[in-house]
Amino acid sequence: MVSSSANCAEVLDAAGIANLFEARIDGVSVEERRLAGKPAPDTYLAAAKVLGVEPDEVAVFEDALSGVAAGRAGGFGFVVGVDRVGQADELRAHGADRVVTDLAHLLDPADPA
Repeated sequence: MVSSSANCAEVLDAAGIANLFEARIDGVSVEERRLAGKPAPDTYLAAAKVLGVEPDEVAVFEDALSGVAAGRAGGFGFVVGVDRVGQADELRAHGADRVVTDLAHLLDPADPA
């Protein structure tokens, strides 16, 4: 899990899903590790390192233009732009390999979204 939020751990705990993530790089980690924020790829690269995987083996899912740009800049294997506000073209221009309005679209290979 990569999040710029300093309260990411609390949000994941409150949602009852903290146990679903093997690693968390969040606003607290950014401060402690002195990582550059998006559009720099530092947070994503730190998460890949913690997991012991190469960036080209990792997919990034982002709704922010700066996050998509960070995923592309970090050399990640697949960057998914999640279009929540009607900016599909901008997400593509920032480096998204695929843009969806709903992550469920990724489950249907015939879905062109």
